[in-house]
Amino acid sequence: MDPIIGAPQAQGLTQSGQTGSPAGSPTGSPSGALPAGETIKDSDTQSFGQDVVQASMQVPVLVDFWATWCGPCKQLGPALEKLVAERRGAVKLVKIDVDKNQALAQQLRIASIPTVYAFYQGQPVDGFQGALPESQLKQFLEQLIDKTGGPAGQGPSIEQALEQAKALQQSGAHEEAAALYAEVLQFDERNATAIAGLLRCQLDLGDVERAAAMYEGLEDDLKTKPEVQSFRAALELAQKAADTGEIAELLERVAHDPKDHQARYDLAQALYAANKREAAVEELLEIVRRQRSWNEDAARKLLLTYFEAWGASDPLTLEARRRLSSLLFA
Repeated sequence: MDPIIGAPQAQGLTQSGQTGSPAGSPTGSPSGALPAGETIKDSDTQSFGQDVVQASMQVPVLVDFWATWCGPCKQLGPALEKLVAERRGAVKLVKIDVDKNQALAQQLRIASIPTVYAFYQGQPVDGFQGALPESQLKQFLEQLIDKTGGPAGQGPSIEQALEQAKALQQSGAHEEAAALYAEVLQFDERNATAIAGLLRCQLDLGDVERAAAMYEGLEDDLKTKPEVQSFRAALELAQKAADTGEIAELLERVAHDPKDHQARYDLAQALYAANKREAAVEELLEIVRRQRSWNEDAARKLLLTYFEAWGASDPLTLEARRRLSSLLFA
């Protein structure tokens, strides 16, 4: 099940790393990557030659020998799948149920499970036994990829793609950022950072209704992720802002009567909707300065909602929080 309903489709990529999309698509997008269904798969004795030996002529292939009754296998399997998916085709994972493939397990001398072998160029080149912690699994994978040189045309990792998408979003290239977030979700459909980023792009593009529909389509456990919860605050702000009056009209009302706190409050929301965050903060701080308790601290509470939506490390959050504290404790 896709976590995002109606998400933009990712760009078509070629092995050369060039997109097949029209001009204006994101530059430097992840390339040479394989769909998740091709990088992680179940196999058996009959298909071992094709899925492992032949496939390892192109990229290293991990073979995870496991069984349904094996507790450590249940810990190792999901961790391996996650890390392999993040490497976007630099390595493949093949899973072998030893109970269903006993002859193969005996042939490869599998004495205990979980056991993982790494194949490259048709031969086993490395391996380990037991459920290693994620830090050691990462180290094992990186050493394997470095040792084998990685596949030709391999693009950046998911982490790098997310950093690029964030940079595009911050620069105002919201459509390009949305496409890149959507591409990440093709490889890791439950990546909370990519989900939240894609949702925020829809808000930045002014499509509040679509953003709300996409959010409602998420599974409940994804809605509890901190990144997605932060988006929820931003969505509520955008929905409220959509109900306020026009900026010019509100500016005129505030100029006519600076003590009209409701007009100033509505103006702040309208400015926020127009992506004028700094101006929105100024109006709310002015309400706090003039009458901090107005409407049961509405201005202060809205500022706190902004801080939640932007994140604690956002420069504007840090500056506005400092100024708010100065007003409250002066």
